[in-house]
Amino acid sequence: MNLEKVLSISGKPGLYVLRVQTRTGFVAESLSDGKKITVNLKSNVSLLSEISIYTYDGEKPLTEIMNNIAVKHNYEQAISHKEDNETLLAYLREVMPDYDEDRVYASDVKKILNWYNTLQAKGMAVETPAEETEAVVAETVEGVKE
Repeated sequence: MNLEKVLSISGKPGLYVLRVQTRTGFVAESLSDGKKITVNLKSNVSLLSEISIYTYDGEKPLTEIMNNIAVKHNYEQAISHKEDNETLLAYLREVMPDYDEDRVYASDVKKILNWYNTLQAKGMAVETPAEETEAVVAETVEGVKE
């Protein structure tokens, strides 16, 4: 899953795709309704590709977690982000067993699942060539072990 140009803009609902950089900021397109907005450089913007989740060993990129969710659900919709907190945290434990339970909250899991389901609905939850290569390498390694 490629999250390179997918943005979360503080104060604005949903996700956006970076379209064009301008002298004073950039133009982003909403994934929910397709409307384009201009965002100045003072806005608090997060690239999804730069977001990480705390683990006991450090941090894991959001891309890796989204890929785990996609594989678990065969690139289909995941559970709803509106589930109760215990269900959400249990779900994250299945997808990422080593997440730091003291530093990752149910609200974080809600965002991740909401973002994943939004991306999946827009057809962006697809296997990337790098993932395909990793799958082939993993199968080859397993074949060599036998």
